[in-house]
Amino acid sequence: MRILLVEDNHELAAWLGKALKQANYAVDIAHDGEDAGHLLKVAEYAVVILDLSLPKIDGMTLLKRLRQAGNKVPVVILTANASLDGRVAGLDGGADDYLAKPFEIAELEARIRALVRRGHDRAAPQVTIGDLLFDGGTRQFTLAGETLVLTPREHAVLEHLVLKVGTTVAKATLSESVFGFDDAADASAIEIYVHRVRKKLEGSSAQIATLRGLGYMLRHAG
Repeated sequence: MRILLVEDNHELAAWLGKALKQANYAVDIAHDGEDAGHLLKVAEYAVVILDLSLPKIDGMTLLKRLRQAGNKVPVVILTANASLDGRVAGLDGGADDYLAKPFEIAELEARIRALVRRGHDRAAPQVTIGDLLFDGGTRQFTLAGETLVLTPREHAVLEHLVLKVGTTVAKATLSESVFGFDDAADASAIEIYVHRVRKKLEGSSAQIATLRGLGYMLRHAG
């Protein structure tokens, strides 16, 4: 799952980016509104985390342009302005949520999960494929009743596939959900992570099938 973080404070952006990657998200970081606007034109994101006090193009202007262009990506505003007027202006401007600085990373992660669920217009999904269970509320996997231990990128691969269970996911689409622009990943990198996830699913009834020329599909092996 890919997130765009727009924050002009480089130290805060680096800290948030690291924390979100540890929480199994792929993260792109922009330090000004102009760069963020470009990224939003060339990539698809599950959520945008947006600071308002940005150079070149401020956050509110960027948000209004985003909505005027018909982009409905969920947006969480981060700002030091915790006033009622500030919150109202942000929400009226097209934001989906508002978080005042300072904040706890656990709260930000919870709000991201809530926005993703809202975007799918459903409650937190529980997806079962044989003995593999995905809890959308916690974003945790269990296999045969035991916690499935995955690296962040393995988790990103399996999460994307499980939310598209039974349908074909193109290799490029899967790669875009796992790697950010700053990640050094060649065209074959996604194949490595798919292989690693397959190894961890060995012996289970959940199977990642390769559809030549099309992509991958997670399905019940039976």
